[in-house]
Amino acid sequence: MAESVLLKTEKRDLGGSRAAGKLRKKGMIPAIIYGHKQENEAVTLAHDDLMDAVRHGARVVDLQTGKGVQKAQIAELQWDHLGKDLLHADFKRVSADERITVPVRLEVRGIAPGVTAGGVLEQPLHTVNVECLAIAVPDVIRVNIGELQLDGAIHVRDLPLPPDVKVLDDPDALVVHVAPPKVEAAAEAAEAPTSAEPEVIGRKAAEEEEAE
Repeated sequence: MAESVLLKTEKRDLGGSRAAGKLRKKGMIPAIIYGHKQENEAVTLAHDDLMDAVRHGARVVDLQTGKGVQKAQIAELQWDHLGKDLLHADFKRVSADERITVPVRLEVRGIAPGVTAGGVLEQPLHTVNVECLAIAVPDVIRVNIGELQLDGAIHVRDLPLPPDVKVLDDPDALVVHVAPPKVEAAAEAAEAPTSAEPEVIGRKAAEEEEAE
């Protein structure tokens, strides 16, 4: 679980895209705080502070506002069309004892014996949705592949979870799999005769008979 992150905010007047652009040039990000049947609050906060929290896996933060500190879930981050520049943030108010649903990243650890033996590690799933207390959101869920042999697999149901954390994804969904090497199949395909060769030979034989 990540340590609580405090982000300082300032009240802002609602404006259009031009006003938001001016804020971003100053290193600030426009944001909205909503939820818990309270009025929406339009605020700004430092771009670098928010990005640092996101990079460290924060899902729930403490927002310092004019109304005091409010605990909130990072509900949505809006990026530019290239996915590089952060444009806007939505924060949803939560209580410390409230259960919330959040996506959590899966982190593969170890070296699979099956990969050492020539297999290929495939990871179809990189995040899962979990339900947990707002103050107990795991940074990541670590997947140990140290005993995974050729054709071995780990499914969602096999994931090691912190106490009181529930995964909402399909239990049978594949997380990682060590696929057997495809060398034999490729070699067989290379050795197979082509259909063009007998046609050429047959054509040549026919030409020789006509010449005789």
